[in-house]
Amino acid sequence: MDPAQSQRLQDDLIHHKTLLEDEVQRNLTQESKELLSSLPREKGFMILDHIYQYQGFWYTALHVQGVSTFQRRFKAHDSDLLLVTNPKSGATWLKALAFAIINRMHLNSTTTHQHPLLTKNPHELVPFLEHIYMLDGMFPTDFIINSFAHPRLFSTHTPYGSLPESVKDSKCKLVYLCRDPTDTVISFWHFTNKLRPKDLEPNSLEEVFERFCEGVIEYGPFWDHILGYWKESLESPERVCFLKFEEMKKEPKVHFRKLAEFLGCPFSMEEEETGVIEEMLKLCSFENLSNLEVNKTGKMPISGFEYNTFFRRGKIGDYVNYLTSGMIERLDQITEEKLHGSGLKF
Repeated sequence: MDPAQSQRLQDDLIHHKTLLEDEVQRNLTQESKELLSSLPREKGFMILDHIYQYQGFWYTALHVQGVSTFQRRFKAHDSDLLLVTNPKSGATWLKALAFAIINRMHLNSTTTHQHPLLTKNPHELVPFLEHIYMLDGMFPTDFIINSFAHPRLFSTHTPYGSLPESVKDSKCKLVYLCRDPTDTVISFWHFTNKLRPKDLEPNSLEEVFERFCEGVIEYGPFWDHILGYWKESLESPERVCFLKFEEMKKEPKVHFRKLAEFLGCPFSMEEEETGVIEEMLKLCSFENLSNLEVNKTGKMPISGFEYNTFFRRGKIGDYVNYLTSGMIERLDQITEEKLHGSGLKF
């Protein structure tokens, strides 16, 4: 690349960065701007923005606003159901499964072709609460939240310690799905590059891996996030169900049945005998969802992320195609150290 081309590229990047930062600033409240100015910050990955450390975890500017508003404003009901994951740990699949369980009146031999999951993405049917609250000044968020039918089914990436007190003090149920960090970091790396503007250099695996290990990554540190919900699941198993992505992939029927029981919607003997579980698992499968037109062409209502970015492979052990033996050894060592004494293993 000659000097003139290089300079043009740098100018384009600066212009793009300015546009993105202006857009973020327009959607921030004055209160959030003041909060952000007091927080530690580091470089972000998905756009030319920073991430900020808030209550021990890292978020983009809008997510700080979303999480802090979620904490103050959300009023949990005892019947609420909250799905929680670390980013890139199976949230799309979990949302589809839980939605199908709770709304299985839509699924029978005559109406299967009309099921909402065939025309709407799971993230639209089960929204992230912090995504709704991040634009609190632009939309009637309380009205939106309260418009959901009971039991209300929501999702979040928010760490346990940062959940609203109304959630912790209520009898609402939380389902936490975790994933092996080796596959999580690869999925996150691919995801960030899908969301980066096409005129920007992709994030290098080495840089993403290093930041993941350091915990300075969106909703990181990864291990602190997991441990918060793991410990709560041990203390209050009737309120927090802790699931592992790998175990669910290996024995989907067993864990699907467990999820339905925890959510208060167990399968009847008739449903078991007539193949309802198998039919629902097929409906929610990666193969089925990823090939639906809505998930090939649609976009998330608030963030604008294309739905196809949430469907890559969904496989176990994909990390061996990307990580070096040294990377794998380092990540395994960190995981062992972080989880030591907790009883949690991958």
